[in-house]
Amino acid sequence: MSKTIFQKIIAREIPAKIEHEDEHCVVLHDIQPQAPVHLLIVPKKLIPRVSEAAPEDQAVLGHLLLVAAHIAKKLQLTHGFRLVVNNGPHACESVPHLHIHLLAQRQMTWPPG
Repeated sequence: MSKTIFQKIIAREIPAKIEHEDEHCVVLHDIQPQAPVHLLIVPKKLIPRVSEAAPEDQAVLGHLLLVAAHIAKKLQLTHGFRLVVNNGPHACESVPHLHIHLLAQRQMTWPPG
C-alpha cells in the first residue's frame, strides 16, 4: 500500500507549509485554497475517513478539534471559521486520510455546495 500525500508530508518526503505540529497532528496550508485562510488539520495516525474511525481514535479526533480552535485563536479568526470533514467520493474526499479543513476570512454560504 502506498503512502498518502499526508503521510509523505508528515515524513518530510514532500514539502509543505506547516502552521503547527504536535505529537498527534500537523496543520498545513492547503495548496488549492478555497478561502483566504484554508488549513488542513491532519492526524499523524492514518485514519482513512471518519466512517472508519474506531473507538480508540476518540482522543485524537477530539484533539483535532481542539487544535482547530487553538489555530483559529492564534490567527485571530474573530469573525468565525468553518470546519469541514469530507467522507467518501460523493463528499469530494480526495485523499483517503482523514483531515479537517479550516476555512476562514470570507463569508461562507449555507447550505454548503
